[in-house]
Amino acid sequence: MADEIFQHYSVMPGEVLECLHPQSGEVFLDGTVGGAGHACLILEATAPDGVLVGLDRDREALEAASRRLAPFGDRAVLRHGNFADADRILAELGIAAVDGILLDLGVSSFQLDTARRGFSFQSDAPLDMRMDTSAGLTAADVVNSMSIDDLTRIFREYGEERYARRIARRIDQVRAETPLLTTRELAELVRDAVPKGRVPSRIHPATRVFQALRIHVNAELDSLRDGLQRAMALLKPGGRMAVISFHSLEDRIVKQFFRGKIQVCTCPPGLPVCVCNRTAEVELLTRKGLRAGDAEVEANPRARSAVLRAIRRL
Repeated sequence: MADEIFQHYSVMPGEVLECLHPQSGEVFLDGTVGGAGHACLILEATAPDGVLVGLDRDREALEAASRRLAPFGDRAVLRHGNFADADRILAELGIAAVDGILLDLGVSSFQLDTARRGFSFQSDAPLDMRMDTSAGLTAADVVNSMSIDDLTRIFREYGEERYARRIARRIDQVRAETPLLTTRELAELVRDAVPKGRVPSRIHPATRVFQALRIHVNAELDSLRDGLQRAMALLKPGGRMAVISFHSLEDRIVKQFFRGKIQVCTCPPGLPVCVCNRTAEVELLTRKGLRAGDAEVEANPRARSAVLRAIRRL
């Protein structure tokens, strides 16, 4: 079942390959290997002796990826872990630097479509949302234990939810009587808490709250900031890094990080000459974020929100 679900479309495969430009014998890191669609393409392009190290926090993803990448033998190396820990994991494998890195962020189709994982309100399921189900707090733990102020902050910062405090207060009222334990309970609570007619009909009122909880439960933005810094240190000169994000918070972090690496002089305005001697660390391979074409979006509607950015280390 997991293998069937993981046979989803890899977002912008042609654009990813063009940015990463994998060559025979090169070493790549796929920090979010998921269903291994991109990983297969990279391994094919680096034949006969290229190596790909694939990481994922989701053990079910790794099991599916392991079967899909089996034909590549020991050229595919899979490890359970967060890409923010890539430097430690690669060091354990005796790899000091890589030629390319791919980060395909956010929640996978498998996680969204598997009701028991609790990422979606399309089906009733335990309110979990952990990418790594072996560790950490669940979404139910968060909504039943955090203060109104903290829930408001989470919904506002990570979900950009206009009615964050109103929803948090309603959660507090309900959980005082009985804990919120399922996706349907939370989705219905949010729907009832949001003023009618204030949310576009095509968007479920709970969408932003579920996104915010998922980001918080998995510390996604902190992992992204840390992971980008560590990934940069792992790139060889000339190495390429591509990042696919699926919402504005992720894309903003990636864009600002890449722009910071192309910045040259940081001296205060007015100095007659540069004294910081700062030079650009990377070259942007995508001047603007790339988006999926119409044909791809029609075949895979989830590609609509994807943004691809890439750099090459100088």
